[in-house]
Amino acid sequence: MADTTNHTESLPVVVIGAGPVGLATAAHLRERGLTPLVLEAGSTSGAAIRDWGHTRLFSPWRYNIDEAARRLLEADGWQAPNPEVLPTGHELITDYLTPLAAALGDVVRTDARVIAVSREGIDKTRSTGRETTPFLVRIASSDGSSEDVLARSVIDASGTWHQPNPLGRSGLPAPGEAEATARGLITQPLPAVTGVDRDRFAGRHVLVVGAGHSAANTLLDLAELADDNPATRISWAVRSADASRAYGGEDRDELAARGALGTRLRDLVESGRIDVHTSFVITGFETHGEQLHVQAAGPSGAEKLTVDVLVPATGFRPDLSMLTELRLDLDPTVDAPQKLGPLIDPEFHSCGSVEPHGERVLAHPEPGFYIVGMKSYGRAPTFLMATGYEQVRSIAAALAGDRVAADTVHLELPETGVCTTDLGGYCDVPAGPLPVTIGGAPTSSCCS
Repeated sequence: MADTTNHTESLPVVVIGAGPVGLATAAHLRERGLTPLVLEAGSTSGAAIRDWGHTRLFSPWRYNIDEAARRLLEADGWQAPNPEVLPTGHELITDYLTPLAAALGDVVRTDARVIAVSREGIDKTRSTGRETTPFLVRIASSDGSSEDVLARSVIDASGTWHQPNPLGRSGLPAPGEAEATARGLITQPLPAVTGVDRDRFAGRHVLVVGAGHSAANTLLDLAELADDNPATRISWAVRSADASRAYGGEDRDELAARGALGTRLRDLVESGRIDVHTSFVITGFETHGEQLHVQAAGPSGAEKLTVDVLVPATGFRPDLSMLTELRLDLDPTVDAPQKLGPLIDPEFHSCGSVEPHGERVLAHPEPGFYIVGMKSYGRAPTFLMATGYEQVRSIAAALAGDRVAADTVHLELPETGVCTTDLGGYCDVPAGPLPVTIGGAPTSSCCS
């Protein structure tokens, strides 16, 4: 058994995902003398962020840079951007994540999609020797084959961007939703309305569904587009009886850009430029040529809204399918680690009211395995990037045997008024995704 333990300790700590939190994890592990191996499904670091890179974050640079990452970068002569400037997602990649991945070197592997995590030679039911048995991380190759990598610990920072919530009621896809998506009548979250996707929306009737910051961001972009093309018609559907919750903290938000977002949206609604449909619960879709018929249950009975294109902004959820052979302890409400769930429940907490938390709160019955970043928040849309940085600092300290540092967690976050982001969970971004963080995602957070 001693030989197995020694072998395990010589193995790398596998980090799944090369977004902001994943790369910060590698920087902290390296500072602690541990060997990280970052596995990124995309072709570059920050691949998920590129999907919403046109969007500006709510939080300035001073909240978006992890301190261990900063130390590593500055050792190579890197100069941090102006701490008070609000970066776009693309700027977050070019000015921070790309240089950080380069500084970490060959420990970052791209085009390496993790499809399963288990223990070498044993499944979920086996207890004897489990703690000293290496993790087995299976990676899918582009040619259809797979590769197994052994690890002493695994930290899942893969985010939630690629797992959007369905548009239908009861947490399920609505009838016809898959077909409408396949035909391009339902877009991905946070499209570049005034950029490369402009022709898809100009002069058309667009429906935005959702009540978070990503919905607000898309609505504001559509209003800008309508200024240039008055034939553009904007509808907004929310499930609640009152859309005002989407306005957030407005002048009470300590992230000024995020507060201004709600104020601008309120003005557009009150002026009649955006047609709001409240208590709008989607029950099905029908496609007719180039148009989408959206069926819904409303306060007065069945409704039907015909549009040219629909933009979903209903948030994200974690994909746990690759973790089925691990022993997880998840909160039954938000799919976060059990001890974290009550701290982040969006019915009771905003981004700025979540308590700092570290390794003990994030631990599972599977020793050495952690879910961090946006994915650690499960379905809760209240994640801030700075929160993820503190999570991984604590975990790296614990893995290095520094229990005091691991348990000393501290984080000062700006009060956010009401936080209802969708960017994969990121409260930094006006998001979906995106999830998406003080330092999370667009102003208008995945990106972990």
